[in-house]
Amino acid sequence: MATAGLYRRILPSPPAIDFASSEGKQLFTEAIKNGTMEGFFKLISYFQTQSEPAYCGLASLAMVLNALAIDPGRKWKGPWRWFDESMLDCCEPLEKVKAKGISFGKVVCLAHCAGAKVKAFRSNQSTIDDFRKYVMACSTNDDCHVISSYNRGTFKQTGAGHFSPIGGYHAGRDMALILDVARFKYPPHWVPLPLLWEAMNTTDGASGLHRGFMLISRLHRAPALLYTLSCKHESWVSIAKYLVDDVPVLLSSDNVKDMKNVLSIVFTSLPSKFAEFIMWVAEVRRLEDDGQNLSQEEKERVAVKEEVLKQVQEIGLYKHVTDYFLSSGKSCNQTQQSVGSEDSLPDIAASICCQGAGLLAGNHGSSDGFCCTCVKCIKTKGDHDDKPVTVVSGTVVNGNGEQRVDVLVPSSQTNPTCCGSGPTCCIGLHPASSDVMTALLLALPPQTWSGIKEEKLLQEIRSLVSTEKLPTLLQEEVLHLRSQLLMLKRCKDNKVDEDLGAPLF
Repeated sequence: MATAGLYRRILPSPPAIDFASSEGKQLFTEAIKNGTMEGFFKLISYFQTQSEPAYCGLASLAMVLNALAIDPGRKWKGPWRWFDESMLDCCEPLEKVKAKGISFGKVVCLAHCAGAKVKAFRSNQSTIDDFRKYVMACSTNDDCHVISSYNRGTFKQTGAGHFSPIGGYHAGRDMALILDVARFKYPPHWVPLPLLWEAMNTTDGASGLHRGFMLISRLHRAPALLYTLSCKHESWVSIAKYLVDDVPVLLSSDNVKDMKNVLSIVFTSLPSKFAEFIMWVAEVRRLEDDGQNLSQEEKERVAVKEEVLKQVQEIGLYKHVTDYFLSSGKSCNQTQQSVGSEDSLPDIAASICCQGAGLLAGNHGSSDGFCCTCVKCIKTKGDHDDKPVTVVSGTVVNGNGEQRVDVLVPSSQTNPTCCGSGPTCCIGLHPASSDVMTALLLALPPQTWSGIKEEKLLQEIRSLVSTEKLPTLLQEEVLHLRSQLLMLKRCKDNKVDEDLGAPLF
């Protein structure tokens, strides 16, 4: 019985040269001798085939992020943290990408949100000489990589728009090696760099904008140590608009006289589902992975999270936020639903346990099941003088059986002892509403406050939210949140493709 379908394509040559051909091997050997294949080895170690016909942008980015050893900060499957296409969904729903592909600007957005350093250029914003310079720079070391967005038709290949990383450069022949992520269709191949430039210097029919290239490298440390923004819930669109557009207008009211007025205006008008927009980054693991012993790496990550939490709670703005919640009769576990109605550690941990169980089972974002949690303090094996680490253990039960999950909780207290629901238990024990909202206020664009009419109040709020004198860890955390917020706002306004070079903060 015949089976319908396609099995690969013959690579049109010329203009391309198959990497595995005699000529392709000769180009590779010569380029190695000339030192322009340094980036190749990391890339080829993480070379992957796109899992969907329209996932070329996601596959290219996942491949580069893994080659750069950027830690996603969340688990892929089992105990492993790893970038997979299914995890790159913060700027565009995966179902939409699967159906229509992804734009150049959205891939740039994804790279930013994933914690990479990104420089992006459309062909009408750069030159072939600049492009060659960047390709050579990234080919002579392994700490940056180039992803190209181009039209396949220029190479006489089937299809139109495509993304793939550039794996190396041959200076003598002026040729670039394309590590085509559609390996089911075409193998890796060399192409003349001027022709690749011509293929990039085309217009994407969906956006009406030029294609281009992006340079992706590591930041000097991982962002989103404790807090992050999420657009998994559809309400992120209205929340991003509220924070960037509406809050400045509301603060320009004549009724804004003091800090309590400022906080009341910001907090009481928050859109629904706000608690799903900004959240703290939890460390989740299977209980059986390591028993009750923490690895050195886990201890170090928790320690850094605790330092960020401590720094948040030591600044003046945090005191104002905490006083506001308490004076409003809303202790941290009673804050209005839009901020997060379940702020006690057991409630939060129950939700995280369920999410974690779904992730560990490979069901990204799934929280189906039931969590039974209890807070306990443990000491890592052999480190009797270490500060106890708060661990929430839960058993998640669903139709497929049960799974025991641990959540490692950053704590600013030396000896957290309660699971309680009162403010004395939740303030300081773990990232709660006061901490999260303080971080969010710091992350708002500086111009947010410029409409406040009371000059003394304006100067006070500017001093409280200034990032210049923040400790380095907290400053970098806040600036990363701010870049996430502004990138999401551009995404919401469909300007992410237009404003590639615009500063984020």
